[in-house]
Amino acid sequence: MRLHHIAAAALILLSPLAEAATLRVANAGDVQSMDPHSLNEALQLSFTGNVYESLVTRGKDMSVQPLLATKWSQTSPTVWRFDLRRGVKFQDGTPFDADDVVFSFKRAAGDGSDMKGYTAPIKQVRKLDAYSVEIETNSPFPILPDTFTVLAMMSKKWCESNRAETPVDRRKGIENAASFHANGTGPYKLRERNPSARTTLSRHFAYWGKVEGNVDEVIFTPIGNDATRVAALLSGEIDVMEPVPLQDVERIKSSANLAVLQGPELRTIFLGMDQKRDELLFSNVKGKNPFKDKRVRQAFYQAIDIETIKSRVMRNAASPTALLLGPGVKGFQPDMNKRLPYDPEASKKLLAEAGYPQGFEVAMNCPNDRYVNDIAICQAVAANLARVGVKINLQAESKVTYFPKILRRDTSFYLLGWTPSTVDAHDPLFNLMATPTDKGQGGFNLGSYSNPALDDLTAKVQSETDPAKRNSLIREALKIHADDIGTLPLHQQALAWGYAKKVSLVQLPNNAMNFGWITVAAK
Repeated sequence: MRLHHIAAAALILLSPLAEAATLRVANAGDVQSMDPHSLNEALQLSFTGNVYESLVTRGKDMSVQPLLATKWSQTSPTVWRFDLRRGVKFQDGTPFDADDVVFSFKRAAGDGSDMKGYTAPIKQVRKLDAYSVEIETNSPFPILPDTFTVLAMMSKKWCESNRAETPVDRRKGIENAASFHANGTGPYKLRERNPSARTTLSRHFAYWGKVEGNVDEVIFTPIGNDATRVAALLSGEIDVMEPVPLQDVERIKSSANLAVLQGPELRTIFLGMDQKRDELLFSNVKGKNPFKDKRVRQAFYQAIDIETIKSRVMRNAASPTALLLGPGVKGFQPDMNKRLPYDPEASKKLLAEAGYPQGFEVAMNCPNDRYVNDIAICQAVAANLARVGVKINLQAESKVTYFPKILRRDTSFYLLGWTPSTVDAHDPLFNLMATPTDKGQGGFNLGSYSNPALDDLTAKVQSETDPAKRNSLIREALKIHADDIGTLPLHQQALAWGYAKKVSLVQLPNNAMNFGWITVAAK
């Protein structure tokens, strides 16, 4: 699906091309591991995607394009054949072939992997010969290639030699060689890894493909403090920063040598609630779980002043939503995107009806270096809920510790953002709304919301080939989730990259930064 209206790449072109250059990039948070199967998180996959490659990729128009697979075809309703690119070598010189593909899919589906959502529909990956594989799904899955755009291929030989046959498990804090070392087929290779301080990539000059830009070195630095990150850009210490604090957009734009690249993002920001435990953790409510009561979930929803969050916290760089997917995602239902009204009095009444006339107390987990104004959003929500009698004990922390905690489901109330990598509604249905299983379904449904009817519809969406029928199934599933108030949707945030004007960038709505597309002109 081509998304020209929203996903067309934003381009700034410089001419002529400069000689090889260093690119200095800063982000609010760090890349958590060099293991491409360890965390299904956009920054992580964007960064490691410059070192590792998948079978297919997304072009500048967000269309699916060949990468390590040159072509693919459906040989039966449940079987796909992928022909692999010949002459590709990993960065250690080992040839890439079908054995690496079979191994990578097995690794991504194994214990510790955070990529099981992509492998769950697969029954078996079979080697046909050295340069072709057959992938059989459990049921028809017409968008199968779309699910592979971020699933990295790793070297079987390298992983076995380095005792990295299984992924780094971020939930358990288990590390292996793949945490700090890398061996991909991509245009950049890892030169230095200093977690929380600096990670350096250098060009892999034996790369099989072409690199459009002129960047031969990337120095990536996490700078959590907004003011410090902006100061580094203003002083010329860095060339690109993401995200730009919303309050500093105009300041950066006014600089003669700097600019801001803004655009819509496919990511939806929402709040999740534990709906599984019989007794809510980190709460003064004992013996029961308030979030199991829809009236409580609705009370929280209607207590949130989303328009004030949009105008004051997000400075209008956000679009309030009632769904866990937004415009640009296939299956988005614009007529269903209507939030429940902000109504504190209705919220108080619902809490009283549910048996909490004085409200209750609960901890809220929030990252402070992952999403645009994430901690400010959580503070605003906490203040909103305080007005209806709910005391929020806000626990903010770096995503380095935040994600392992919530992925263990060691949380009662949390903030999360989600970008559908397939650009299709099945992705949030399967990952965020369907009942969690050990096969990857519901892998990021961290509150364990469950409705068998939605699960059934999600399975049907996966295999339905008729567009009209498929859209009808999506609508039905989204309505079930919305009626149940399975989560508290907030908004789709906007992208904002700050950069020196000597840099040319390509910005996609999935927030991936392809260093091979970047050019840095001479000073």
